[in-house]
Amino acid sequence: MKILITGCGMLGYDIFKSFNEEELYALDIAEPSFNIENLNFQICDITDFDKTYRLITKINPEIVIHTAAWTDVDGAEKNISEAYRLNILGTRNIALSCQRFDAAMVYISSDYIFDGEKKEPYIEFDKANPISVYGKSKYYGEVVVQQLLNKYYIIRSSWLFGKYGKNFVKTILNLSETKKQIEVVNDQVGCPTYTNDLSSAIQKLVINKDSMSTGLYGIYHITNSESCSWYDFAKQIIKVSKKKCEILPLDSEKIKRPAIRPKNSVLNNFIWELNGFEPLRNWKESLSEYLGEI
Repeated sequence: MKILITGCGMLGYDIFKSFNEEELYALDIAEPSFNIENLNFQICDITDFDKTYRLITKINPEIVIHTAAWTDVDGAEKNISEAYRLNILGTRNIALSCQRFDAAMVYISSDYIFDGEKKEPYIEFDKANPISVYGKSKYYGEVVVQQLLNKYYIIRSSWLFGKYGKNFVKTILNLSETKKQIEVVNDQVGCPTYTNDLSSAIQKLVINKDSMSTGLYGIYHITNSESCSWYDFAKQIIKVSKKKCEILPLDSEKIKRPAIRPKNSVLNNFIWELNGFEPLRNWKESLSEYLGEI
């Protein structure tokens, strides 16, 4: 099966590995920082509609996995146009290209499309109400995909960590090298998710054992099992890595950050499990494996 991945970042790397038995193509604005065998790579700014459309329709993929995105949450508040251009117009350009040959599209969305006011974990049918520019840009990207395509997978995940690119785990590890104490927010709860586990789940969702499309289109929440606060997450990182650093709880209201974060962004993988897929492993188990690898 011919598959195109947009974005050669943290999630993109593990998606390449999960789909390594397929005919893989990739687009990104710059050369990837890693090497993947048998990867057909093209430099492309997905906000350029004409170039994006020409490249994708020339490749004529059966599935496009769209991971390229503006992911700087605070930066989006200061660069609204740029965040919207990449996350909404870039997504539109990908969707229109998929429309040309009726290719299925996998759109990676976010827990930040919710306002965090719900007391229980969010299911796929809960109403979106993003409270940040980043959250709005990802939600409007979802809307674009649903308006333009019939064959799509919208996958919402959260708190990603993986081998390549910036993430919370690496930040805590780096800080622990120079600090004896680190203050971490303890009133925001979510589901840490290992990109290796997420990409494997995506592969199971979209392709069957015969390398054919499953056709299980729709909206899915996919995260590692169980939830925690950023504070608990940081404590586990220090514990497993055996660093000599104390993690202290911090109220988010004491931090002046440009973007508001949802207090509760725990995602219930309701539709994923309803389709008969096994829950992803506990985030602590994934974290231990990840720390062992890096």
